[in-house]
This record gives sequence, structure tokens and C-alpha cells, in this order.
Amino acid sequence: MAPHSHRLPPLLLALALCAVLAPAAVPTFTHTAGSNSYTLFGADPAHGATTTIPTVLVPIALSFESKRTAGKPFVMDAAPDVPRILRSPVFSSFAFPTGGATQYVDALLRTTFPAATAWHTLLGQPAVRPLQITVPAGFGYILTSRQSGRSFAVADLEFVQKQIFQQLPRHPGKLVIALTHNTTFYALGDATVCCSWGTHGVDTATGNSFVLASYLHDAPAVVEDQDVQPLTQQLAQFVKDPLHDPLFAGGRNAKAPGNAFPAWMKPHDGCGGTGAVSTYFLLEPTNTNPKNNIPASPAFAARLNGATYHLQNTALLPWYTGSIAGLGATYSFPDARALPNPAQPCPARAGRPTGSAKPSAEALARTTPPNGHQLIGYWAGYGGAGSTIPLREVSPQWDIVIVAFSTPDKNAPEGSMQFRTPAGLDTAQFKADIAYLKSQGRKVMISLGGGGQHFTLADPKRVPNFVSTVTRIVTEYGFDGVDVDFESPSLSIAPGDTDFRNPTTPSIVNLISALRQLRQHFGPQFLLSLVPEGTQIPAGYPSYGGQFGSYVPIAHALRDILTFMDTQSYNTPPLQGLDGEIYQPGTVDYHAAMTELLLHGFPVGGDPAQMFPPMPANKIAVGFLNGDTTPAIVSQTMDYLITGKAPAGAKYKLRQPKGYPGLIGAMFWTIDADRRANYNYSNIVGPQLHAMPAAR
Repeated sequence: MAPHSHRLPPLLLALALCAVLAPAAVPTFTHTAGSNSYTLFGADPAHGATTTIPTVLVPIALSFESKRTAGKPFVMDAAPDVPRILRSPVFSSFAFPTGGATQYVDALLRTTFPAATAWHTLLGQPAVRPLQITVPAGFGYILTSRQSGRSFAVADLEFVQKQIFQQLPRHPGKLVIALTHNTTFYALGDATVCCSWGTHGVDTATGNSFVLASYLHDAPAVVEDQDVQPLTQQLAQFVKDPLHDPLFAGGRNAKAPGNAFPAWMKPHDGCGGTGAVSTYFLLEPTNTNPKNNIPASPAFAARLNGATYHLQNTALLPWYTGSIAGLGATYSFPDARALPNPAQPCPARAGRPTGSAKPSAEALARTTPPNGHQLIGYWAGYGGAGSTIPLREVSPQWDIVIVAFSTPDKNAPEGSMQFRTPAGLDTAQFKADIAYLKSQGRKVMISLGGGGQHFTLADPKRVPNFVSTVTRIVTEYGFDGVDVDFESPSLSIAPGDTDFRNPTTPSIVNLISALRQLRQHFGPQFLLSLVPEGTQIPAGYPSYGGQFGSYVPIAHALRDILTFMDTQSYNTPPLQGLDGEIYQPGTVDYHAAMTELLLHGFPVGGDPAQMFPPMPANKIAVGFLNGDTTPAIVSQTMDYLITGKAPAGAKYKLRQPKGYPGLIGAMFWTIDADRRANYNYSNIVGPQLHAMPAAR
């Protein structure tokens, strides 16, 4: 439910790993900056001379089973991109503003160490070794713009890396450059951790030093980067962190290989962490979040060999460390203007959100009678400054309050759930607060699961544990019902399970049975909601399998007893609407397109024989993340979907031009964040929804 956060552990294991993998690793050197040391790619500048690194260029043909043409899998082949790569500044000489006339990597290093005038680190002309990789339906999908006919792919980064090095032998002392075509990647086997253009470092299995990136050519308009920008991005990151292990799977307290920098702030966009790049999206400090209306540093345009190439602007070592002996005073490359100042340190990290426990604004009172439109929010209890918000202090604008979370009980038989009164609250008072909200006509539910909680009911013998423990929690606290928030990879469609109407995956079949048993026990007044991630419902349109579409069989099987469903329109890759166009999350177009998939139904996995029937509007809400949107975007989205009034600039056209007056409304993660921000959503979106014409 909450946005993902991934720590990049620092450097202790690096030396040991480097020693193990040394036979296959490329040359590296260590530079001391203040009290810290950093391992960089290439030979030591103190020794001068020219070092040419042998390279292996691996163009990959990705064959996607989720999309077929003429009965054959759709293939994204990078082989035609090889000549363009060889003519680019990656392998050919270009006159850079700093670093001289040379290749991209060499000029980057020479700008970092400008005093080393007789020093070069060059990439040798590569040996080309094509590979073909089959991508099963659960590991990626194809998005094709109906208007332009252009396609790009979304693929599992770990899966692709493992497949490459299962086929590719060890290449001691060489840099492997693996190349895909028009492909973006998600990490950690979880498509909600999206998206990056590749990865880099040392492959765990083979010890090969490598860069994996995509070449972009004739991609759909939704793709903003071009040609070699993804490759130069990953090369730049490899230079700064050549011992990075993308597949590191150490324990909670283990330290992964790679460089650790002082924690740095992304310009205009929060803390970037201690890696060379932001760990969530593997973004450069020169990139920014488009939602803050500050554009990323544009790519550096290089005219070479009759073509214009777009090179990634990247932070240099002095940006992280500040200007110290041995380093230049330039902070970014190739465009020194991209980062004119060194990094600012991140503030100390607090355990919970900080700020005033009491908002400075007043929550608006509810002044209108119920009209069928509702404001739904998750209550996690974090008030700021370490305090916990009592439930009775929740703004009166919230119609449905969902308490987060009841989690799997790891100290009880498998399938058991647990819930404890949040810290700082008295249990009797907490129960009284639930009763107080209910006395006002509001509903209070308990959410099961949550982000980062692995849960499965693969064994039918565990269903009674689930039913009995959830029954006890609902009864003891007086909840009106349950919200189901089992996220990836808790629910994953098994291979061979291809018919959402008759699922065979045990964890899905047993969860459906368990939820029906709960409804039967409590009766028709029992509320049941689903809050799937974008990958778990809308992604079932381009691909069905694994995490893609995993809530489709659940929603279909429970539609007769389902109170509502609110798909998370965040933590999601780009997806396709019924109009055949591709939309990025965070926009009105995306929210409208993904919601209409549910309201109109869609061919699951693109198969016309597998139509997911429409869901009634009075069972659908739209899910938002407070920090991932703005009040204006939410208001425009709700106005568009409910009344049909399109905001300026909207590209997606509703199939029902007058909108959906029966649509429930909006869901937010979280009520707490809204309160800390002076009710910036509930004071705007709540009155908007409550003033709309009553749902028919």
C-alpha cells in the first residue's frame, strides 16, 4: 500500500566479493575522498597511460509470450541497434566540452580527474554476441500505441539479468554490455518497483562486470528519453559504482558490495539515499520527479557521424563528496550546468513522520446529507512528532475509515492474522472510538496485509486459521468489514492457470473461499473491499500471469458480495487504456483510463475470448497516494469520471461521455498524511464529492 523504500547498504562486503570475482572483473581503482574511499572503473589516474577495456556487446532479442502476432511471440530485438551504438559517443570519439575529444566514459573520468592529462580509459571495439530470451507472461509484457503502432516493453530486471548470464560464459577482464530494445524494467521481481532503463555492476553467478540497458528507437510518444541515453546512464553509474551487485540478497543487517556516499538530497525532490543513484528507480541526481513541475536536466545532444545522440547528464564524484584534493570542481557531465552546486546532505531520518501533532488548519465539517459519493481513507495512526492520532479525531469528511493493518501472525499457525491496538492508544478507548465513528454513520474497516507483508493460503488446511482469526479481530473491535490488501508477491497466478473465471492457483482459490466464509458468517451487512495494485488488475489487460492480473479472478468471483474496489493508481508501471494508448501514472489520463478498464471490462491478457465483465460504478473508487499526486489532479479526475467534464489537456476520452454518476469516489493512503498536511485533500476532495449529484 505505502510507497516502496529500499535501502542501498554500504561497502563492507565489497572487498571480499571483489577478491572472489577478481578473475572476471574489469580494472578498477580506489580514490580516497576525505575519510571515505570509492572504487571507480578504470586504471588509476595517478599512473597515467591509456587503458583499453575489452568489451562484449550482447544485443538481446526478448520474445514475449504475453503478446502474440500470427501465433508467434512478439519479439523486441536489439540487433538492428548495434550499428547505431558503434557510431555513437559510447564507442566513437566526440569533442566534449570537458574531457576532450574521446568516448563518453573516458571524458567522464577525465572531467572527474582533470589533472590526469595523459590518462585515458577507453572501451575497445566489441565482440558482438547476440542472445535470445523468452519472457513468460508473468515476467513482462508489451505495450503498443494504437495510434502510432510503436511498442515498448516492461520486463523483470532480475529475470532478464539471470537469463543473460545463464547463456553467456565468463569473460575475464571484459565489460559485458547487454542491450535490449525499447524496454523498461522493474526491480526485485515486483512490477510496482518501476521503472528504470537497466542496471549495472558485477553479476553474482559469473563474476562478469556488466551494464544492461536499452536502446530507444521509434518508441511510443510516452517514452521521453532517446537512443543511447539509457545506455550512457548505466555506463555512468557503472563508472561510479563498478562493484554494485544488483542481485544481492543478504540478510537484513548484511552489507552489500558497492560504494556508499554521504546521504544526498535530490535537487528539489527529497533524499536520494547513499548510493550513486536513487535506489527505488535507479535515477540520477540530474533527474527529478515530474510531479513537482521541475523538469529533469535535458539530455546532452551530441551530433556525430551524421546523427544526433542523446547522452545522459550525470553527477560526478565531486558532486557527492564536494571539491577536495585530486578531484575537479565540475559537478556534472557532459553539461556542467546540470548540477551547478554540490550535493546537500539528507536530514537525519526519523522513525515516523515528523511535524506538528496538531494541524494548523481546521477540518471542514460535513454539511450535506449522504449522496452515494464517499471519501475513503486508510488510517495508520501516525500523527507526527511521534504521536498517534485517535480515531475520533479523523476529519468528518472521511466516510469510510480503513484501519491499517492486520498482518500475518508469524508466531501462530500458517494463515493466521493478528491485530494489536496501535502504540500509544488504550484498547478500550480505541474500540470506543470505532463505535463513535460508526454512530455518526461512518464505516470502519480493518485492512488485511499491507505492503511488505508476505501472505499465502496455498494450503486449504490453513483457511480455517484465516477465517477464525479474522472473525475474532472483526468481532472484538467492532469493525464493519475487511479490506483485502495482499500485495505482490503474496498473490501470484501459477503457470498454466489461464482462465480467470475458473482459477486453479491454490492461494487465489483458497482466499476466495475464505472471504466467502467470512461474508456468510457475518451476513449481508459485512463490508468487503479489495485494493489491488495497478499490476494486479489493470496490468491484467496486456498480460495475465504471475503478479499481472492476480486480483482479476478474485474480483470476478466475489463481485456479488463485493462492497467496493479501489485500484491503487500509484506504485505502478505505465499501462494501456481501452483506447489502445499508453499512459503514465500520476496523470488524469491514467486515472481515467485505468478506472474505465473496470467500468467497461477488458479482454484479459488481450484475449477476446477471456472478457472480464464490467464492474458496476457503485462498486468502484479511485485510489490515490497523498505524496504522489496533487489536490488539483484528484479533483479533476473525480470531476471527469463522475460528470464527464474533461480537464484542459486531457487526452483520454471516456467511453461514456457523461461520466459515471454512480462512481463511489476516491480512496487515499493515508488519512494521517492528509492531516499532517492540514487536510489538503479531505478539505477539497471531500466537499467536492459530497456536493455532487446523488448517485442514481
